[in-house]
Amino acid sequence: MVKFLHAMIRVTDPQATIDFFKLIGLEEVRRFDVEAGRFTLIFLAAPGQEDVAEIELTYNWPPEDGSEPEDYDGGRNFGHLAYRVENIYETCQRIMDAGHTINRPPRDGHMAFVKTPDGISIELLQDGYLEPAEPWASMENTGSW
Repeated sequence: MVKFLHAMIRVTDPQATIDFFKLIGLEEVRRFDVEAGRFTLIFLAAPGQEDVAEIELTYNWPPEDGSEPEDYDGGRNFGHLAYRVENIYETCQRIMDAGHTINRPPRDGHMAFVKTPDGISIELLQDGYLEPAEPWASMENTGSW
């Protein structure tokens, strides 16, 4: 069982981006403000496509120190594709066995990040709940995702 969840893009003006996607028929379906991480996640979908095929808009809040926000040139605005998997540990093991790096291991039994051979980030999310387990719980992050 694998289910496509969403594609993520970073945005500098959430409302302008929402207004743009409304022009092609997408609607906001949910939003999360994450105060500790200083970002907002906004999910959009076409009517009837909620939880089927969504776009996640990620808005990173301006730095508290007054410095300029990150510039998303050169494709940095595209974030990742996300898939729900039946067993994240087995999926990550298959990926590792094929010679790929698990950039963000599923330490929590819930989420991992890997990259395609061309460097596209893929988020893997566990369907349901798995207890944290070794060797995953102790693995460090590798590179970026």
